Amino acid sequence: MVGIGSKALPLRRPKNCDLITKCNIAGEDNTYNQGGRRTNMGRKSMKKTKGLESGGGTNETNKSNQYSNNQEPSVPHTSFLRQQVDPETAKYFAEISNVIEGTEIDMEERSSICGNALEETRGKEVELATDYIISHTLQTLLQGCALDQLCNFLQNCSKDFPQIAMDRSGSHVAETALKSLAAYLQENDNHSLIEMTLNDICQAVVVNPVDLMANCHGSHVLRTLLCLCKGMPLDSSDIHSKKSSAALAQRLNFKSSRSNGSGSHGLHQGFPDMLKFLVSKILKAAKKDIEILQVDQYGSLVLQTALKLLAGDEQELMNAIPVILGCKGNLIDSNIVKRLSSLMKETAFSHLMEIILEVAPETLYDELITKVFKNSLFEMSSHHCGNFVIQALISHARSEDHVELVWKELGKKFKDLFGMGKSGVVASLLAACHRLNTHEHQCCQALTGAVCMENEPPRCIVPRILFLDNYFYCKDKSNWDWPSGARMHTIGTLILQTVFRLPTDFIHAFISSMTSLEENQLLDTTKDSGGARVIEAFLTSEASGKQKRKLIVKYKGHFGELSVLQSGSFTVDKCFDVSSVSLREVIVSEMLAVQAELSKTRQGPHLLRKFDLDGYAKRPDQWKTRQTSKESAYNDFISTFGSNATQFSNKEANLSHDRPKSQQEKLKDMRKEIDTHLTHTPFLASKPFKSSGKKRHADGNESRPGKFTKHTVEDVAKSKQKSHRKRKHDS
Repeated sequence: MVGIGSKALPLRRPKNCDLITKCNIAGEDNTYNQGGRRTNMGRKSMKKTKGLESGGGTNETNKSNQYSNNQEPSVPHTSFLRQQVDPETAKYFAEISNVIEGTEIDMEERSSICGNALEETRGKEVELATDYIISHTLQTLLQGCALDQLCNFLQNCSKDFPQIAMDRSGSHVAETALKSLAAYLQENDNHSLIEMTLNDICQAVVVNPVDLMANCHGSHVLRTLLCLCKGMPLDSSDIHSKKSSAALAQRLNFKSSRSNGSGSHGLHQGFPDMLKFLVSKILKAAKKDIEILQVDQYGSLVLQTALKLLAGDEQELMNAIPVILGCKGNLIDSNIVKRLSSLMKETAFSHLMEIILEVAPETLYDELITKVFKNSLFEMSSHHCGNFVIQALISHARSEDHVELVWKELGKKFKDLFGMGKSGVVASLLAACHRLNTHEHQCCQALTGAVCMENEPPRCIVPRILFLDNYFYCKDKSNWDWPSGARMHTIGTLILQTVFRLPTDFIHAFISSMTSLEENQLLDTTKDSGGARVIEAFLTSEASGKQKRKLIVKYKGHFGELSVLQSGSFTVDKCFDVSSVSLREVIVSEMLAVQAELSKTRQGPHLLRKFDLDGYAKRPDQWKTRQTSKESAYNDFISTFGSNATQFSNKEANLSHDRPKSQQEKLKDMRKEIDTHLTHTPFLASKPFKSSGKKRHADGNESRPGKFTKHTVEDVAKSKQKSHRKRKHDS
């Protein structure tokens, strides 16, 4: 029996058993969880990875998970002999499992038990880690032991680490050990010991990394090891699997790109030299098998991760990318171009190429777009895998010249691309034009021409883009009508959101189409998550206030029901921002009927505070006075400081190398700050704020020119008082 107490479990040395069993380590698939508990020992087979490392999962046709029939054979996997655990040792670890999982133990005693039990694994790490039952117990021990005990375990089995990592059960043990190591690294606890341990593991891995890369279990462990060397949080979704929605948002400028120094956000102390060593050795070993690894699902994932972690290091990327492309030296010759054009139609390589285009230094990107992609953009865009590569190519265009090259080949093909279901290519080109401020007007004209006949009124533009596939797959397009109740096209809604971020001069037809929506169409759009964002984009665009209010008045009688919906609540919020005082009163009065229900929704408390529903219910006259004061202060600020604020903001953005805010974004920030300072201040026009010297913000920085603060409120109010006294004196 096992004794439990302050001395923890005693060490014991079981006899070894020589029973040998063969283990097939290739082709086994499983999820990578951190459970490790006996109550959850069933590990279901995971589905084939669908290339979530890039934006291949949009609403367009998904990339096929099957390789082509003429694909080269995969890298041969090395099998190994697994030693069976002897009965006495199995019994010991069963008792350990009962002790650490069945009773409440304080942290110190638990650590002691885990440490003693790990000592018992010395010399038997492989057979214990690859045993289906004991591997779960081993995971729990690795999560509960001290750092020195964890490092001792890893150092003892470092030579066999690749063998453990490629096993179905052992891979979970290896993964858990690395994650426990990362947790200690985050605490900066004994950095040198961790470095020594990782060095031992890396030295063992680089002996034969190709087998590890091409193994479904080993690939995941190797990627985790790379992340650990970088100092990247091991649960980071940006490395192991980028969600398609996140990738798409980044491509369409709805999320900032992290390609320059990718993953720098949230980094812990890492080992950059070890990362470079590991990647260089992996690529050196993989060079002779690169043609196989390029189209291997798991090998491709390792190469993608390595490139992401090297992002921003131009010298390392200039060394790594030619090897991954299969170049001889650093030259992209005609043979390589021909092979790459074929490879980009393969699932695994298409994802790999997307990452290459994302992180490639500018000189290498320029060489790729001019040598590999030029004159084949439309053909590649028509392919179910290749079109995602083209999206990545366009999204990461570095200059106007790159956009010009793409525009010449795809600018007149919008209608064809929509008809083939490749709307993501159009969306990426529109976003790139907006990001680089080039070809925006031409892009809008081409978009209009693709969905609207020459003699048709512009009112049909927005509905057809909202239901893009529904319209283009309709046989009788002349009789197509709004499909009430149907879900709106994701890419179509994203295209329209991008359109309404463009200057007003380019989007008159889109504004006219939006304001022409009928009441029922507007309600359908607002109740759709993507459609609601289109409405919000229009309400925050540079369209005039009159045009926005023309759309808002169609909501009369529906503000209450929309405010309790998840999508509709944000739309009502934006409607309130751009409405006149009278329209605001309509919105608030309709919301009073659903106040109780609204308070229970996620967005409700925010709306109740912002709109001051209680204040309106108790004293509507004072509520109107406050709203009038806010609007008056806002208008005075724009007329007095708007141009200066704009100029300063642009200078400040240039100094910080950030994208300058649009005029609409700056006005939105001004309005937000005005609302913050004027909320619950009934008679602001006649009671200016007191001066208190320089205003200091929460971050400790003094207020700067062009920033709206209490002083600007005071200045506006004083200016109004002076003009009022002057008018009174003149009369």
